[in-house]
Amino acid sequence: MKVLWVFAHPEQASLNGSVLQEGLRILDELGHEYQVSDLYAMKWKAALDRDDYTTDTDGRFSVSRASQRAFRSGTLSADIAAEQRKLQWADLVVLQFPLWWYSVPAILKGWIDRVFVKGFAYGIVDPENPGRTLRYGDGPLAGRKALTILTSGSPPAPLGPRGINGQLDQVLFPLLHGTLWYVGIAPLEPMPLFGADRLSEHEFDAATAELRHRLEGVDSEEPIGYRRQNGGDYDADLVLRPELAPGESGISVHRR
Repeated sequence: MKVLWVFAHPEQASLNGSVLQEGLRILDELGHEYQVSDLYAMKWKAALDRDDYTTDTDGRFSVSRASQRAFRSGTLSADIAAEQRKLQWADLVVLQFPLWWYSVPAILKGWIDRVFVKGFAYGIVDPENPGRTLRYGDGPLAGRKALTILTSGSPPAPLGPRGINGQLDQVLFPLLHGTLWYVGIAPLEPMPLFGADRLSEHEFDAATAELRHRLEGVDSEEPIGYRRQNGGDYDADLVLRPELAPGESGISVHRR
């Protein structure tokens, strides 16, 4: 298995840094190939701007059109092109980050914004249905899985079904469904580490054991059962058909 591990934490001596090192050690023991994109160590440029697309310097700046032209012409900035090659190489993408303000750190959001350009990750017309594009389960990056590993200072209960912080799978819906699944990458159930600032040695050992279990079982683990856009569950307006999950609404209806 080929693994791209995208790491988004500014401190190597943190819990996240320790989990990263344990994860790479496990991959070595399992005989898997891997590449690491340590975004802070790389001093990754988070903000998308005109400089990313060297062929598009005049007139009104349209990100989707400019990125598509630059991708097709091979003129994307070198750092973006390098990350795209890693994604094309990988079977599994690991996204590891602390949960900050209900989302990923800005540097990881910037990695997504700049790397997932039109023509590379989305914007491909479905050849069997020219009225739709290949997204939500289909697309150029389909066939890959993603494991999100996140730390939270919160204990589990406030991120539970009735917790004040909101249910974790719903908090992560924009990342898991709206980003990964959108470009065809099948997300696995996330691996959260709660109480990150208070983790005991015993709890850390349990976390690394869980990480080993997850990495050992990636090939056979079923992804989250999100519905495919072009699988027949949605009508022409991309609304879930009324006979599916009747009377229900919200995020949960997009899981089979």
